[in-house]
Amino acid sequence: MPSTAVPPRDSGAASTLPARTGHRGVSILRTAALVLVVAAFVWLALTVRLPGVDELRAQLDGFGWWSWLAFTVLYAAVALTPIPVTIMAVTAGVLFGAIEGTVLSVVGALLGSLGAYGIARAVGREVVLRWLGRHAETVERRLEDTGFLALLTLRVAPGLPYWPVNYGAGALAVPLGIFAGSTAVGVIPGQLSLVAMGAFAVRPGVVNGVLLGVGWLTVGGLTLWAVRHWRRAARSAEEPENPQSGHDTPSPRRRRGVS
Repeated sequence: MPSTAVPPRDSGAASTLPARTGHRGVSILRTAALVLVVAAFVWLALTVRLPGVDELRAQLDGFGWWSWLAFTVLYAAVALTPIPVTIMAVTAGVLFGAIEGTVLSVVGALLGSLGAYGIARAVGREVVLRWLGRHAETVERRLEDTGFLALLTLRVAPGLPYWPVNYGAGALAVPLGIFAGSTAVGVIPGQLSLVAMGAFAVRPGVVNGVLLGVGWLTVGGLTLWAVRHWRRAARSAEEPENPQSGHDTPSPRRRRGVS
């Protein structure tokens, strides 16, 4: 008589349901945040008379260092969220110029990154990895080695936003010194290239053009370096698994000339 037993349910698939639900929730929140930001900008553009760049800069100069503090705090707050910090960096170039804007953007990015790192350490690994959604696997794989170079490559190579790296590093217990150092160094090229773009858009000139070119050339070179570093790391990880790959070690009988 043929068996009529019901095959067991795939517990693995069932266990992934909460994670997928969490991923979907994060994605919805991220999309909603971006839509709200875009809608706010559209509303401002249509209903509010926005001052020109020169007028706005004059107003900011009137606030003195308070304008620097306000912008840096706002940048750090944005860096805590999935909203792209590209918007803030380009805005820094428009409002403050290439040099001053780069300094403010780097400080804001560093403060926001440290804040996200601290939140992740407090919340815990499992919760944070659910937050990261589709970025979780990439962050875990790249941060298996929690060293300075591993984090630096994630900072300088495009394709992975700041926020998954920040929260992932905290969740995976990357040492604070390594995280802060690699972040401080790694964000400079990207921030310079974006800030210089904003500065050049409103005030095209030799200085802003040179800074823009240097920034993007540096980003391109560091991207190639990061890709090569990842490839070398992948090859090194595979070598212990196949120590004799590509080498035909003769057996004792063959070494004695016995066929």
